[in-house]
Amino acid sequence: MSISDLFDSGFQKRNQDHFAAIVRVAMGDGVISKEEKAFLDRLAHRLNIEPAEYAEILGDYKSHPINPPHSLEQRYERLYDLAQIVNADEIQDEHEVNLMGKIAIGLGFHTNQIGEIVPKALKMAKESADAESFVVAMQES
Repeated sequence: MSISDLFDSGFQKRNQDHFAAIVRVAMGDGVISKEEKAFLDRLAHRLNIEPAEYAEILGDYKSHPINPPHSLEQRYERLYDLAQIVNADEIQDEHEVNLMGKIAIGLGFHTNQIGEIVPKALKMAKESADAESFVVAMQES
């Protein structure tokens, strides 16, 4: 196995674990709504989750470890990724914004921050901010 294969498999595993953590948040109320399912479908596509992996994760999402980012910068990087996904299809309905808030809490943001950081993240994604400027702007707020 080459080094690039190891990197690719590690990257894919991290994407799978990240996706499983988001599925866990969506399943917080015991049901994945059709809006959440549509979001998960788009997220799986963006994270290169194969259909078989998707089905496996949905069926056994609790077996994947939750690895929340340790640093604030890493939290903002993941929040950036999520904002980009929500913004990509230009469908920012109330369900997606609420789910993004739940995911932000899962990333380690405090509940009293959600009302400020989620709208700001979505606004910056809509304005096509790059990852570096996004992180800097979020840290300044």
